[in-house]
Order: sequence, then C-alpha cells, then structure tokens
Amino acid sequence: MKARIKITLKNGVLDPQGKAIEGAIKGLGISGVGDVRQGKYIEVDLADTDPAKAGEIVEQMCRDLLANTVIENYSYEIG
Repeated sequence: MKARIKITLKNGVLDPQGKAIEGAIKGLGISGVGDVRQGKYIEVDLADTDPAKAGEIVEQMCRDLLANTVIENYSYEIG
C-alpha cells in the first residue's frame, strides 16, 4: 500500500525558498505568477494492507518525524 504525503508551511509562516522561486520565475520573464509557496511531497510504501492501520502509521510518521507541526500542515492519501 502506498501513502502520498504533502507537507506545506502554515499560512503566515515566512517562506524564503518560495520567495526565491518566485524571484527566479520573474527573472525568466514569466509574468502573471503571484505568491509562490513551496513544500514537500513524500511517497512511502507500506507493508500493511489494512487502510485504517496504514493511516495510523502514516499519521504517526507525519506527527513525530516528517512534519514540524508548529509551522507545517500535512495531508495524505493512502491507496
């Protein structure tokens, strides 16, 4: 079973890497691009075949390791 995890900075948290990307886009002469925010995308293969148990495992990984819940949000899909 595969888990797809998306981690993003919470609203209001400064995103210097997003600002650097935004500046680079503008430097390429591309217009019409607004605020850029970056994040992380992680795929994890899980041995467990029970979706509920897999969800518990992914929740623990996100909460305890993958995301800094003070400044980041996370969401995931299992399938």
